[in-house]
Amino acid sequence: MTQIVAWFKEDVMRRRVIGLLAAGALVAGTVTAGCQPATPAEDSTLKLGLLPILEALPMHVAEAQGYFKAAGVQVEFVPVASAAERDQLMQAGQIDGMINDLVSTVLYNRDEQKIAVVRFARTATPDIAQYAILAGKDSGIQTVQDLKGVEIGISDGTVIAYVTDRLLQLEGLAGEDIQTTSIVRIADRLQLLAQGQLKAATLPDPFYSLAIQDGARVIVDDRAHTEIGNSVLSFSVTTLKNRPQTVRRFLGALDKAITDVNADPAKWNELMIEKKLIPAPLAGKYTLPQLPTSAAPGEAQFRDVQDWMIGKGLIQSPVPYDKLVALDLK
Repeated sequence: MTQIVAWFKEDVMRRRVIGLLAAGALVAGTVTAGCQPATPAEDSTLKLGLLPILEALPMHVAEAQGYFKAAGVQVEFVPVASAAERDQLMQAGQIDGMINDLVSTVLYNRDEQKIAVVRFARTATPDIAQYAILAGKDSGIQTVQDLKGVEIGISDGTVIAYVTDRLLQLEGLAGEDIQTTSIVRIADRLQLLAQGQLKAATLPDPFYSLAIQDGARVIVDDRAHTEIGNSVLSFSVTTLKNRPQTVRRFLGALDKAITDVNADPAKWNELMIEKKLIPAPLAGKYTLPQLPTSAAPGEAQFRDVQDWMIGKGLIQSPVPYDKLVALDLK
């Protein structure tokens, strides 16, 4: 009996020890899990609002070459017919990213930060302009000085207006000598210039090439002032906050596509025509510019844009640079 009692006491003690060890292991496991919670996987989808413009070509190339898929990113292109439609979708949260410009970036963020630039989509180069001020074939205008007091067709409050003012000022015209008239649609500006109802107009590439075909002449463009002409790729701050790695993978795939385009520009003529990125009359005649990789607009570029916007009454005070560019993705 004494042996049985002794065994029983020993067994109870053994069970208590085992229980304490098990409880300790459970607590330790709980603490470890609490210190290192599982990181939820990012949503790997991105929606891009795309105008039918040249800057969209690398995205279509990346899709065609399977670069997005290889990077583990599902990209949906949302076609838009105008900048206004694109902006409505962005403001409604229906797209994650878009191609836009420095002026519209500032306008988006003037009250609170809504978007951030991650890189240039395109820049003017010494060989190919992004924006040009042209004179009609029968206008008699030959030089920048001939544009003094002449109404130039632009789109008010946009990058077109900014480029027009800055190019003419850099070429010697005073602010009071620059006269403009607002004609929002590019097609209308092009038509009025060709018909002689407009003596001069500012047009983006490749549309100024159409004007040249109709006899217009370039008076000044941004080849000599490449810091003026550009467009950018922007994402909503919500997307950048919640899906930073997805955006990085997207940009990596885009870089591969840009490398392909720059290495063999002629290879993508059919894709440009298929996606309507250039006007049909330019098929087989248009030369692609070299497209930028990775670089983002500098603080001085945004400062100049905002100085112009304050002078035009578009904003009251400048937006800080770190609220305009995603510096960690630059």
